[in-house]
Amino acid sequence: MDILVVGLNHRTSPVELREKLAFSQTETYHAYERFLDYRLVREVMILSTCNRVEVYSWAYKGGEKHILSTLQELKGVSQEELLPVTYIYHGREAIKHIFRVTSSLDSMVLGEPQIVGQVKDAFEQAMASEATGIILNQLMKKALSVSKRIRAETGVGESAVSVSYAAVELAKKIFGELEKKKAMLVGAGEMGKLAAQHLVNQGVARLTVVNRTFSRAQELAEKLHGEAVPMENLTLELVDTDIVITSTGAQEYLITKDMVQKVMKERKMRSMFFIDIAVPRNVDPQVERVENVYAYDIDDLEQVVEENRKRREKEAVKAEKIVEEEVEHFLHWLRSQEVVPVIVSLRNWCDDIRKKELEKALHRMRLNGKEAKALEALTSAIVNKILHPPLSYMKEAASKGEGEKVAKLVKELFALEEEKEDEHKDRDQRQ
Repeated sequence: MDILVVGLNHRTSPVELREKLAFSQTETYHAYERFLDYRLVREVMILSTCNRVEVYSWAYKGGEKHILSTLQELKGVSQEELLPVTYIYHGREAIKHIFRVTSSLDSMVLGEPQIVGQVKDAFEQAMASEATGIILNQLMKKALSVSKRIRAETGVGESAVSVSYAAVELAKKIFGELEKKKAMLVGAGEMGKLAAQHLVNQGVARLTVVNRTFSRAQELAEKLHGEAVPMENLTLELVDTDIVITSTGAQEYLITKDMVQKVMKERKMRSMFFIDIAVPRNVDPQVERVENVYAYDIDDLEQVVEENRKRREKEAVKAEKIVEEEVEHFLHWLRSQEVVPVIVSLRNWCDDIRKKELEKALHRMRLNGKEAKALEALTSAIVNKILHPPLSYMKEAASKGEGEKVAKLVKELFALEEEKEDEHKDRDQRQ
C-alpha cells in the first residue's frame, strides 16, 4: 500500500474543467462512499478549491485507476478530458506534494494564507465522514504542522504580493499602527475598493467614501462600513483625512499640489499619504513635493509587489528544505507502520502464552495476592526482555525500507494470523 495523490490544478487545467470537477460539501460525503466502496482504496480525502481538485488516499496498487474512473462517473467527464490534465503521485512524491500544497508553496500566489484553512476544513470533513484512518490522519496532521513551521521559520507568507495590500503595507510603514488614522476612498475602482477593505480590516478609525455619483458613494460606504461624502466636499474632507486612496476614471487630476498645500496648512503639517491606483492618475505627481506628504501611484506599488514577490521566492527556498526534511520524518514513521501489526500480533501471541502458563502455575502453587502479583510482574518482565531484540530489529529494518520483508518472515516463523481487513479498518478509524 502507498500514499497516493490524484489531482489537477490551475497549472494543468482550465477553470471551466476545474469548475466541473469541484465538490460541494454534500457531494463530498457521497464521493467518499463511492471511493471507499472499492477495496483498493482504504482511506481517502478530497481537497476541492477554486484552484485545484485533488484526491489523497492510502491505497493498494491500482487505486489510482479506481479514483480516476470514479471522478469520471461522479462528474460526468470523459477520460479524454481528464487524463491529459491529471497528475498522479505515489509515495515520497505524494507526501511532498501534500506538504507543499498545505504550506502554500504550490499556490497561484506563493505564500497565500487561505490554503491552510481549506486543507484543515477538508481534513475535518473527511474525518467526520470516517473516510480517513491512521495513515491519512497522521499525514494531514503532519502537513498542517509543516505549514505552521514554515510560517514560523521563513518569510514565505510575509510582504504584500497584491497591489491593494501593498498600499496598506506602505501606509503602515509611514504611520505605524493604523487604528487612530482616518482614511478616504475616492472613486469605485476595484483595486481601490480592495485597498480600502484592507484598511478597514487593519482597524482604521474611520473610512469616508467620495464618488461623483452620491448614491454610488452611499452603496460603497455601506459595504465598507464607512461614511458617504459628496464630491464637492472633497477638499474639506481631506483636512481630516490621513490616508487617501484614489481610483476613479477621471481624465484630469482630482487632487492638485495647490489643493494639498492648503489642506496641509489647515492640518498643521501632519503627515498625509496618497495611494493613486487610477490610470490616468487622479493625484498630481507634484503633490509629493509638499512637506510631510507621501504619494504613490500604480507603478510604485507594482514595483513594491515585484520586490516582495522576489523576497517570498527567496524564502521559499528555505521552505522547500523544511519540506524535504519533514518528508523524511514522515517516511520513517510510515515505514515503521509496516511492522506495527506484526509487532502487536507477536506481543499478543507471547502474552497469551504467558497468561495461560501463569494461570496453571498459580493454580498449582496457591500463592497469596502479593506473591501472585510478584510472579505476574516477573513473567511479564521475562517476556519483554525476550521480545526486545526481535522487536528492535523489526523497527530498524522498517526504517531501512525492509519492513514488509521482515514482517512476512516473522509471521511465517511464529505462524501469526493475518489481521482481518474489517478489523484493520475499525482500528484505523479509532486511532
